[in-house]
Amino acid sequence: MDITPNSLQGVLVIKPKIFRDSRGFFMESWNERRYAEVQAGAGFVQDNISFSYRGTLRGLHFQNPTPQGKLLSVLHGEVFDVAVDLRRNSPTFGRSEGVFLNEENKFQFYIPQGFAHGFLVLSEIALFHYKCTDYYSPKDELTIRWDDPDLAIQWPSQAPILSERDAKAPFLRDIPRERLFE
Repeated sequence: MDITPNSLQGVLVIKPKIFRDSRGFFMESWNERRYAEVQAGAGFVQDNISFSYRGTLRGLHFQNPTPQGKLLSVLHGEVFDVAVDLRRNSPTFGRSEGVFLNEENKFQFYIPQGFAHGFLVLSEIALFHYKCTDYYSPKDELTIRWDDPDLAIQWPSQAPILSERDAKAPFLRDIPRERLFE
């Protein structure tokens, strides 16, 4: 397993060890001891799978006061996955990091609590998997506009397919300060 931290503290790109031969491949996608060593999501309580078509953008979502850390991977297809730092006291508050996840590279993206998350589907279809450190809580979920100019995310497409909720999401500056993270 190769771990690559980035400019957002706690956010990691994880490259699992893949064993390939003429029959295909094998990889370990989760090992509590190994991931705990790099502080990547101990205590996962829920797994989710999302199926989406090309051009679909889901996000930018977060929960507070029941935040979720997430370990993300693509089982089929390709996505551009994004984390946005929403920790008010962080030197990287409002900054984002994006990574391409696909069935070929098998990278995992770990986003700890305190971040918004979103992804854009780049392939015809994408089967997206994520492990969460807390349960989904609709009453605690908030959304930030995917194209918020203050975030300046470099999405690979400027004409995504959005849900009504995501299309009408507020900008980060319009989210009440107390709904963000310490």
